[in-house]
Amino acid sequence: MYRCFVLTALALSALTAQAADSIKLGLNYPSTGPYKEQGIAQARGALLAVEEINAAGGVLGRPLELITANTASKPDKAVENVKRLSSQGVSMLFGGSSSAVAIAAGKEAARQGLIYFGTLTYANETTDEEGHRYMFRETYNAWMAAKALAFYLNQSLAGKKVFYLTADYSWGHSTEGSLRTFTNTQDKNKYPGVLVPFPRPKQADIESALEAAERANADVLMLVQFGDDMASTLKAAYRMGLKDKMTIVVPNLTLGMAISAGAGILEDVIGAVPWTWQVPYLYGFEKGQQFVERFADRFQKYPSSSAASAYNIVYEFKAAVERTGSLSSSRLISALENHTYTGVKDPQTWRDFDHQSVQSVYVVKGKHRATVLADKFNEDYFEVLLSIPGKTAAKTYEEWSATRQAAGKSLTLK
Repeated sequence: MYRCFVLTALALSALTAQAADSIKLGLNYPSTGPYKEQGIAQARGALLAVEEINAAGGVLGRPLELITANTASKPDKAVENVKRLSSQGVSMLFGGSSSAVAIAAGKEAARQGLIYFGTLTYANETTDEEGHRYMFRETYNAWMAAKALAFYLNQSLAGKKVFYLTADYSWGHSTEGSLRTFTNTQDKNKYPGVLVPFPRPKQADIESALEAAERANADVLMLVQFGDDMASTLKAAYRMGLKDKMTIVVPNLTLGMAISAGAGILEDVIGAVPWTWQVPYLYGFEKGQQFVERFADRFQKYPSSSAASAYNIVYEFKAAVERTGSLSSSRLISALENHTYTGVKDPQTWRDFDHQSVQSVYVVKGKHRATVLADKFNEDYFEVLLSIPGKTAAKTYEEWSATRQAAGKSLTLK
């Protein structure tokens, strides 16, 4: 019923647009599968932006029309979606929730001559080894999250024994690698780990990995999991009593993941986020506050970081079209590169050399259950511990170049 409401709203929005004159946007997101909560949040964020823009007169006098396709977090399905959305005349594509999906879909978008904005794709590879001219990442990446976390972990958890429990795919690998680099835990004999099948690991796989962490007498469990997989693993760790024995770190958190895990279970878990709904109020970001309030009024819940990213993307596309007076992908790419914008937090910049949106990163801790439940939506999950500037967290050009050269890739996006 939850998903149906969103899709019905999207369908009604599309029907109100004048098809012949509309500018079509293609949202490639998971409405089913392990990342569906993150996907539905994207759909809601995008829908809100489209509604606001159309109510204000559209883009160059034309309404926006949102066309959606379900990836189910499967790369091959995402590629077919891109082909179909392209045939329907979309002017740009966006979406994510799995880096493997975003990378595959972005490559197909390039073949179609269309920009692809990544809403929720944290693997470094998205804008590093696999980066190309048509891919723009609006959210942060694993490197940025790990570097921000290290500012906290290297002080509070110095000298502790760390164990990695990692999803066996691109995001998991790059996240673990980045964390090991910034926390000086590269020695896998001293700081062991286990790879867990992706997606939807079996309960036996999860429990076996957690037992290995317990046998290793780990002080810190790096839980490199995402979506429903993270929630399932965290619940298992709670049942096994590991939360009383270890500090649990989830490198990339979202509101949807917090809700799936539950208030008591997420309590005191450390993580990183590109944004959370509390941020605009903590730091006085007026546009972010307006977004939270409009979203909460529209959907009777708070927006997640993936909803915020989708919302930002629609507005950034609008602004680029209005700056160029064109829907040409080539002209839009030029208009986006090195452009600084202010969405729902402090200013962000689309870098020209890798198309990463450089932005602040937030280190958070799960609040106590009573605090979460005292909120009107029971969604006050995160205490913000640190804010790290984007320029501090992001790879430098020299670091990015070294990665590209090692992969045999050009230093100019093609």
